[in-house]
Amino acid sequence: MILVSRFLLPKGYNGLTIFPFIIIKSKDLRFNKVVLNHEKIHLRQQTELLLIPFYIWYLLEFIIRLIYYGNWHLAYHNISFEREAYGNESNLDYLKQRGFWQFLNHLKK
Repeated sequence: MILVSRFLLPKGYNGLTIFPFIIIKSKDLRFNKVVLNHEKIHLRQQTELLLIPFYIWYLLEFIIRLIYYGNWHLAYHNISFEREAYGNESNLDYLKQRGFWQFLNHLKK
């Protein structure tokens, strides 16, 4: 389910996924296949980890990376879930071929 709200998104973000919703900043983004694919990858990650563990893992990994990098932007972009989503957002067939818990392949220092 896609919701449009510029007020629910942090500054600088086009989309956010909170199962079962994809929240996007503007109506125009409803037609942006790359943004929607990115958010659909997050939907798959969330269902694989049964929601609450996903959010706990996401937050813990973000905190660890924020301490490591000392930079919000770098920490966010290096979370394994984000690395998988950004790395595959342009591949519109990715979810058809994606393996289970594929985000684990995107863990790194």
